[in-house]
Amino acid sequence: MSTFMAELVGTMILIIFGGGVVANVSLNKSKAQDGGWIVVSLAWGLAVAMAVYAVGNFSGAHVNPAVTLGFAAIGEFAWSDVPMYITAQVIGGMLGGIVVYFHFLPHWKATKDKAVKLGVFSTDPAIPHTFSNLLSEFIGTAVLLVGLLSIGANKFSEGLNPLIVGFLIVAIGLSLGGPTGYAINPARDLGPRIAHAILPIPGKGGSNWTYAWIPVAGPVLGGVFGALFYQAVFTGKVTSLFWIWTIVCIGIFGITFMLGQKGTHALPHGDRIEN
Repeated sequence: MSTFMAELVGTMILIIFGGGVVANVSLNKSKAQDGGWIVVSLAWGLAVAMAVYAVGNFSGAHVNPAVTLGFAAIGEFAWSDVPMYITAQVIGGMLGGIVVYFHFLPHWKATKDKAVKLGVFSTDPAIPHTFSNLLSEFIGTAVLLVGLLSIGANKFSEGLNPLIVGFLIVAIGLSLGGPTGYAINPARDLGPRIAHAILPIPGKGGSNWTYAWIPVAGPVLGGVFGALFYQAVFTGKVTSLFWIWTIVCIGIFGITFMLGQKGTHALPHGDRIEN
């Protein structure tokens, strides 16, 4: 299997399980409806573990552009391979969303809430607030990269690493996921959101593209920062890129905070979606 195909298939597996659990607990007439946040967080963790088990030997199973960029920033991955990995991840996310759509085919018509339907594919904030939503995705993804690199620095019994990574995802979901639904992965949000936009979902409403930049920009900023932070603090290797990226992040968050953008782009209630 090529590395391109591995990242595509791995990300598709991630979304089949991850998007699938959201559909399972939220779409009308599903036997798992109202399963709750613990079910969602646990399934997302297992989704990541299964993706890593499936393709880790072929590509390293990044299945996340923020991970790819973070590893590249600290010299653990070739920059020349970054575009190929990210392309495969976004395509895999879109295909995973399409699989989830067909699996729950009769439930879309039975579900009237447009926001619930969109929520199967992509994230949106509990409280719309641009600065805070961006910061939440930044922190969650920075923690993800620090966690991944910390796990990689330890020795586990053969075959346990993917499961430990899954536990990390569960911990992030249970502890930090509430404000935005913890995309912490641009491909996890963007790929399925594209699928939502092109699929013939009955009464689906818009795909909320005005919010879509946050689960892309937040994880990219946080993923690179988390990797550079780990390199600087845990290994003592402080690079110029660490300081440059820190200044860039402070500048972006400062601008976002000063602009004071609030609340018109989230979709917490389906009956508010007109487009």
